Formats: sequence, structure tokens, C-alpha cells
Amino acid sequence: MTREEKQALVDELSEKFQSHNAFYITDASGMSVAKINEFRRLCFNRGLEFKVYKNTLIRKALDTLGTDTAELDAALKSQSGVLFSKEAGNAPGKLLKDFYKAQNYGKNVEPKPALKGAYIDASIYLGANQLETLSTLKGKNELIGEVIGLLQSPAKNVISALSSGGNKLAGILKTLSEKEEAAA
Repeated sequence: MTREEKQALVDELSEKFQSHNAFYITDASGMSVAKINEFRRLCFNRGLEFKVYKNTLIRKALDTLGTDTAELDAALKSQSGVLFSKEAGNAPGKLLKDFYKAQNYGKNVEPKPALKGAYIDASIYLGANQLETLSTLKGKNELIGEVIGLLQSPAKNVISALSSGGNKLAGILKTLSEKEEAAA
């Protein structure tokens, strides 16, 4: 591979890192071509992208992000595949868990591709033990929806209290007027 080809790959990878708010670095070593293709197909079906890169090219591309990504150096060992997500930061985590489940990995077998590290909205997560946390992270749209729901809840309670209170007050007035008419 020539220096120009390497630079083109670094530029492509840098652009992907900057245009995706989340990416996961996985260990794809030991996976057969058939398994990698099966995994890529699953990624494509869910709107994610998976590609294997050399660790030195990943490091050079990470240096262009403008944030401190030195912690990810620990993840740049052996064969590395990068899983990109534009939408939710938890989508790759859910995909990995679903792929592991479909492959019937046992407790004594390390699932592949194994999570080595993740970068989500400038936060860095290292190690396969973070997969559960990453898969349950809420996306930006989910959090906005929850906040809107929380903000609407008190207003709905006030409106329902006022409307039900108005019905009660009208009922009490009607009952009192009927009593006065009956007494007269």
C-alpha cells in the first residue's frame, strides 16, 4: 500500500469519525470470512457500517478528531474493526448483543467480534465488560422524549384537576339549587 493510499484511508476514516457521533472498535481476529460477512449484513440491515482497518490508520484518524482519544490506544491491539453509527450510540451495542445471542456463544467462549472500546459523544468506554452499559444507553431522541414527557406531565395534571374540579363545583351548585327549590 502506497503512502498516498494510506493517507486516503486516513482521510476517509477521519471523515467517518467526524460525521458519526458513535463508533465502536471491535476485535475481529479469529472470525471467518463467512462470519464477518454475516456480521456486515446484519450491520447493513440496521443502518450501521462495519469495516476492518489497520490500527495505525485508526490512530492517525483519531488524532484528527480534536479531542483526547489517547485512552483508545489500549483498544488498538490485534485486528480491529470499526462499527459506525450515525443515529443512536446504543445501536452498535444492541447489534453486538443480538449477534452474540444468534451465534449461541457460551460462557467460556469469547464472542467475536469482541468489543474493545467505544467513543460516544466524546465519551470513551473501554473493554467488553462495557457492552451491557453501552447497549442500554439512551439516545439523544429518547432523552428528549423523556424530558418532554416529564415537562408535559405536571401541566396535564393541573389541567385535569381544573377540569374535574369544575365538574364537581357545577355538580355541587346544581345539587344546592335543587335542594333550595325542593325546600321552597
